Amino acid sequence: MSNTFLSEFLLITNIHTVLMIFLLIGVFLIISKMSKKLKFNKLMITSIFIGLILGIFIQAVAKFPDDPTSITWINEVTAWYGLFGNGFMDLLKMIVVPLVLVSIIRVIMNMKDDNLGKLTFRSMSMFFVTTAIAAIIAIVVANLFKLGTNLEVVNSSNEVREIVSLPSTIRGLLPSNPVQAMAEGNTVAVVVFAVFLGLAIRRLRRKYMDIIKPFIDLVEAFYKIIVSVAITVIKMMPYAVVPLMASTIASRGVKSLLDVTDFILALYISVVIMFLVHIIIIAASGMNPITYIKNSSKALILAFTSRSSLGTLPVTMEVLTDNLNVDLGTASFVTSLGSNMGMNGCAGIYPALVSVMIANMAGVQMNFTFYVMLIIVITISSLGIAGIPGTATMAVSVVISGMGMASYFPLAGAIIAIDPILDMGRTMLNVNGAMTAAVAVDNSLNRNNKKESKVA
Repeated sequence: MSNTFLSEFLLITNIHTVLMIFLLIGVFLIISKMSKKLKFNKLMITSIFIGLILGIFIQAVAKFPDDPTSITWINEVTAWYGLFGNGFMDLLKMIVVPLVLVSIIRVIMNMKDDNLGKLTFRSMSMFFVTTAIAAIIAIVVANLFKLGTNLEVVNSSNEVREIVSLPSTIRGLLPSNPVQAMAEGNTVAVVVFAVFLGLAIRRLRRKYMDIIKPFIDLVEAFYKIIVSVAITVIKMMPYAVVPLMASTIASRGVKSLLDVTDFILALYISVVIMFLVHIIIIAASGMNPITYIKNSSKALILAFTSRSSLGTLPVTMEVLTDNLNVDLGTASFVTSLGSNMGMNGCAGIYPALVSVMIANMAGVQMNFTFYVMLIIVITISSLGIAGIPGTATMAVSVVISGMGMASYFPLAGAIIAIDPILDMGRTMLNVNGAMTAAVAVDNSLNRNNKKESKVA
């Protein structure tokens, strides 16, 4: 009974588990004292390095095992660390749907008639274009690294995820059941539902203002309340970054990364290059790139450590509106779409790298036609990719199936094994792509007030 109580309920069966928990608490006390002296962005950067060091320390105590998941106390530590890190992400996800719903309704009911169509077209165009550029960059980098030519074939039980057709994917973005869409975190469906509500309010205003005014007041009041809740949750970010980073490093191990170093380097080099493309777009939109990087770091750091574009959404919206002077309507609309489509990292770079690697491993001939088809498949399949950890595997499944290589999917076993390490960079690029699109679209609509953004 006692063994079961310790191993299955408390998840504490080793002195190392207790020590690592107390060590994390000690780190929290240090962060609490540092928060009084450091600005929020500097505190966030410091927290990510502390988390990295803590993760490596856990690995060192375990003597850098080949398979960290086989060590019970490491699993216990990551479970306890997940209480703080993933618990914070749960709180963020708690406010995503109400924040998106009320923000879009509020924006639409106050928007000019001709702006909604332009906003939708330009937002989607930005996502598709940047995803195509990301795919091209990844294809070039993959060939420079010759991914797959020297990689040992690993037997894996991984199978292609169930593929959903394009018509079914588009239909799935429509809110046949708004409540279900909210429960599943389908933000595009929530946006569609909110747009219909906002348009109805605009249409009924002239004749039935007295009747609908209570609902308008409710929307305004609820928006103020949910923003206040978001600010309260966001203040906890430094305390979540440390366990998120530490548990990722501790659970994956250092040795597991060595066999696929080339792929990791290729992915992060592709991420850096695409990030620079984003910066060029930012500069072309009239914003100082240095100011942008300083002001957006809060959202980028959280995306890197949490690996969730959807979970980062409240922070992304706050950064755009408060720090980058992007119009609330643009920020709400573009980032909500960006959490489900056009992800430059997960739906652009990653599928392209994996496809080239698998093609090399399987001896598939790659010519100009192959690459053009790959770019087209990646761009189209980027529609409707959910912004939560692990969905990049779905993107890969769709792409390699579209390229006729579904039977070779198990060859990606070694890459999927270290997916969390890859997902950090991918998610950061996803969020940066959404913010870049918001800035560019806002500028094209002449909404940005052109004032110099404040440094948060």
